[in-house]
Order: sequence, then C-alpha cells, then structure tokens
Amino acid sequence: MVRGWQGALVVAGMMLAMTAQAQQTPPPGSGAMQQEGVTDALPPPAEDKVTTLEEVRALKPEDEPLDLYRFKNPVTPAPNRFSKSWSEPPTPEQVSLSGGYLFMGINYGLMAAAKGLHKLTNGRDQIQSAIARPPPQLTPEQQRRAARFCVQDGCAPAADPP
Repeated sequence: MVRGWQGALVVAGMMLAMTAQAQQTPPPGSGAMQQEGVTDALPPPAEDKVTTLEEVRALKPEDEPLDLYRFKNPVTPAPNRFSKSWSEPPTPEQVSLSGGYLFMGINYGLMAAAKGLHKLTNGRDQIQSAIARPPPQLTPEQQRRAARFCVQDGCAPAADPP
C-alpha cells in the first residue's frame, strides 16, 4: 500500500479516470440517448456537406521582434582602419545552412587564393565605379536641322548652348 502524497496522487488519478469515463456520451442509437430525447436535438449526419477552408496564407515573421527592454548602446564608434577588414563570425545557423565548417573553410581558402591571384595579375576589379561621360554635342549642321524640324512641327526651339 502506498502512503503519503503518492497515495493521494494515485487515488486522485483513479477518481479522474472514473469521472472521465462517466462523462463520455454513449454512441448514437443506444437506448440511453433515445430515452432522454437527445436524438431530436442532434443534426442529421451530413454526408454531402464538405467544409473547406478559405485560402490560408502564411505571413513571414518579422526580422527582429521589438524588444523594449533590450540594451541599446548609446555610444556608436566611428569607423576606423579595422572596420573594413572585420566581419562578425557566422552564427551556427549560418554555418549549417552554408554546408558546415569544413565547407566554409574550403570556400574561404578559395576566395583568399582568388584574391591573391587577382592581386598578382593586377587585373581590373569585377565591380567598377561608373564613369560619367559628357553629353553628346551636336554639330552646327545638326543643330540647324533640328531647329528646322522644330519650326515645322510647331515646338519651341531650344536655347543655344553657351
């Protein structure tokens, strides 16, 4: 025989099981429900009615939830000579998504070799800044022709360039 709080738990569990068994409704068509007149209140089984949901769309979670109690550093350091070469280490999630530490190490080694080869060959960068060119200049003959067409079409001629 179990004594103490363990015995009380066993007794309470047995009582819950008995009440749950007593509260279960008998299957439809049994004599208990027909005697009470409950069958009239139940809707007939709907075999032809199929309930479908409307279109369900999953919403993308926010990038970072707003945390009002998160520490916000009041000091923002100015960029310095170390900022350009420093990058945060990858999180374990980023590592697993990119193939693991071994695969990432191989990729970093290949990138470093490509960067060194690029420096040795003195090649041009893959991404280059745009160089603006001057706007095209019309010859005096082209300017006269444009003015003639403008007079024929009824538009205002452009002012002569300085």
